[in-house]
Amino acid sequence: MIDELRDEKLIEKVGGRFKLSTLVQKRLVYLNKGVHSFVETDKKDKLLVVIQEIMEDKIYLDEAGNVCAKDEAGNDLGPVEFTYNSL
Repeated sequence: MIDELRDEKLIEKVGGRFKLSTLVQKRLVYLNKGVHSFVETDKKDKLLVVIQEIMEDKIYLDEAGNVCAKDEAGNDLGPVEFTYNSL
């Protein structure tokens, strides 16, 4: 297991361990389907990319459990949806 996932700051930022695992799992599905990352990184490990996205406040779970994104200015972009057009 990656040590960052045990970091209390990360867990609190998302709202708990269950929300963290849900956000990570849902975001990994998108990344594995080829959707772009919201952070500039040279990391090949997609789990580390997701953790960086969370730490930089680029993604979060809304009340309905949807993965949502924010732009560079911190503006809410709403739910991230996978479509073949987004590739």
